[in-house]
Amino acid sequence: MEYKDYYNVLGVEKTATQDEIKKAYRKLARKYHPDLNKEEGAEDKFKEIGEAHEVLKNLEKRAAYDQLGSGYQPGQDFTPPPNWDAGFEYSTGFSGTGARGAEGGAAYSEFFEDLFGQAERAQRAQFHARGQDHHARILIDLDDAFTGAKRPIQLKVPKVTADGHVVTEERTLNVNIPKGVRAGQHIRLKGQGTPGQGKGEAGDLYLEVEFNPHPHYRAEGRDLYLDLPVTPWEAALGGKVNVPTPEGAVDVSIPVNSSGGKKMRLKGRGIPGKTPGDLYIILQIALPPASDGKAKELYEKMAEELAFNPRAKLGV
Repeated sequence: MEYKDYYNVLGVEKTATQDEIKKAYRKLARKYHPDLNKEEGAEDKFKEIGEAHEVLKNLEKRAAYDQLGSGYQPGQDFTPPPNWDAGFEYSTGFSGTGARGAEGGAAYSEFFEDLFGQAERAQRAQFHARGQDHHARILIDLDDAFTGAKRPIQLKVPKVTADGHVVTEERTLNVNIPKGVRAGQHIRLKGQGTPGQGKGEAGDLYLEVEFNPHPHYRAEGRDLYLDLPVTPWEAALGGKVNVPTPEGAVDVSIPVNSSGGKKMRLKGRGIPGKTPGDLYIILQIALPPASDGKAKELYEKMAEELAFNPRAKLGV
């Protein structure tokens, strides 16, 4: 997708105050409003202005957008870095004014949808005395899903200074990570959202869990996947090999004539739960290098004596 410089769209500096952003938007919106400007391209420009304002007027979106950093050019091919917005708090109540302003429905670019679309769809505001709920994505270690833990979690919260500039502050919460938590699951912290109005209770904070990359395992739901290197002779002759699991190593029997990519299941060795997940082992055949004379001799002998053509199915 193409990168969009929202500050450039509104003609303001990155250091602009919220009031300066509002003034720039109003000026440009009047200039390019489709009901007032019938020139070709005016409506597309109006949509672009509205999208830029939707991000920069909102403290949370603006702080997260600024986190992407600079150095990107408008129209440049762009892919958001993995977990680029992890740790940012978002309150509910995004306006979603859309292409036609407050009168129309949302019609945002692919760039906007990739960055903020999930948050837009997941969060819907309701006006009442209770405070707004907040949402944030957090990264935890996979090991904590097996044991449960209490961990300090740092969150970034945007604030407006007395002179109207946006700064990001951090707050630290001690969070109980429940045993068996899955990626995508939410942990609710009651009363940690926006304070309520009058005597209304505070909103809640919902933490969406994602796992830090693990050196061995990949998680899909409650199931785990492990790429297990085996030697050619272990794959061909079969036998027992020692395999790591999150709860300790176990011996696993490799079937005779196993091929690379073969999947083996260890039932109940995945993330714990009422129905625990499984651990899937994916065999990866590791070839020893022909780094000395003896190894080369063995490979040459195999080439002479084994009638094996791995490309036979390709007709060559």
